[in-house]
Amino acid sequence: MDLKSLTLAVDQLAKEKGFPQEKIIEIIEQSLAAAYKKDYGEKGEFIKAKFDSVTGQADFWQVKIAVSEDMIYSEEEIEEGKNVLEENEEDKKIVFSPRKHIMLKDAKKINPKVKVEEEVDIFLENKTEFGRIAAQTAKQVIMQRIREAEKEAILEEYKEKEGEILSGIVQRIEGQNILINIGKTLGILTKPEQIPGEFYKPGQRLKVYLIEVEKTPKGPKIFLSRAYPKLVSKLFELEVPEIAEGSIKIRSIAREAGSRTKIAVESVEENIDPIGATVGQRGTRVQVIINELGGEKIDIIKYSEDPKEYIISSLNPAKIMEIKILPKNKALAIVPEDQLSLAIGRNGQNVRLAAKLTGWKIDVRQPEYKNKEEIEEEVEKKSKKSKKKITTKKPKKKTTVKEVKKKTVVKKTKKKVTIKKTIKKTK
Repeated sequence: MDLKSLTLAVDQLAKEKGFPQEKIIEIIEQSLAAAYKKDYGEKGEFIKAKFDSVTGQADFWQVKIAVSEDMIYSEEEIEEGKNVLEENEEDKKIVFSPRKHIMLKDAKKINPKVKVEEEVDIFLENKTEFGRIAAQTAKQVIMQRIREAEKEAILEEYKEKEGEILSGIVQRIEGQNILINIGKTLGILTKPEQIPGEFYKPGQRLKVYLIEVEKTPKGPKIFLSRAYPKLVSKLFELEVPEIAEGSIKIRSIAREAGSRTKIAVESVEENIDPIGATVGQRGTRVQVIINELGGEKIDIIKYSEDPKEYIISSLNPAKIMEIKILPKNKALAIVPEDQLSLAIGRNGQNVRLAAKLTGWKIDVRQPEYKNKEEIEEEVEKKSKKSKKKITTKKPKKKTTVKEVKKKTVVKKTKKKVTIKKTIKKTK
């Protein structure tokens, strides 16, 4: 095995993957130790290697653990069987193996400072020639270690990017999950994290929010989102320099993905209009974000420390007459009759997003509404009136068969009389 050519091959591969030089040397040492053990070692031995990248030479040694006599089972105890071994599990006794262990007195001959349970390095004869099987083993170790190192590098890189926005391309669609190419690996966009009603196709470029990076035996799993509220705030950071610099702060955000978003902004500097800077000239800045989110509506409001002003702004575009602050973090919004449906929104969306944005439980009512007690009284009055109407109605009498016959007889007799009269008139 030509170690210098091996170094060049692995070094070139490492540059493509972006590994540090120390990691490459570590991979080579592990592969050389595996090759040495395959050709010259025995099963159960622990062999290490030290590689010099300048000279291309390698040193090998076997690692054993120093043990004392009271740490190992005697021959008599081993002959007694498993029961003895199980009883002495708490004593942490071991079965002595010459391939793994070395007695403390023998270990001190190699290293006088060694103590019990410490490793002892026993240097082996250097070998530069390895058989075909050993070389194949070394190659397998190298490829395996490079794959592991690549996974670790991806895990560390994207772990640092959690909570950031990434640009990716739709790679393929597997069931309800969308696999997006985000550079060195693929991210997963699950169904709950997709924008409702948004369609995806391979080759489509998207901006996604990195929620979490999970370590698994098969490699890192990267979970992405298009529905997360912070995606909107990160998009504003990209499009609005004042937000990125910190001149304008996003104080709160409430979102129903694919439909509507409300965002509260505040200016740190007095000379900056937070809403105007966020919207941009003729709405250019906010329009870029709306287009990225597939036409999702965005309401930008000014944050206020005064809860009444903040709630009024959050209920835009509805006009609010009055805000009453109630106990238990509740607020009552009085709106004109023609503004009631606008304040509530379709399926209650406007008031629901306003409540999420402000953190207040908001109840929207018309001006005639005063309190809950009066409504309960009105309901009780209406229920009492309805009960009275029901009780005053007289029950209908049931008609008997005789009465029906009498009525039919009277009708027949009347008809006969009229016929007689008509005959007389004709005569």
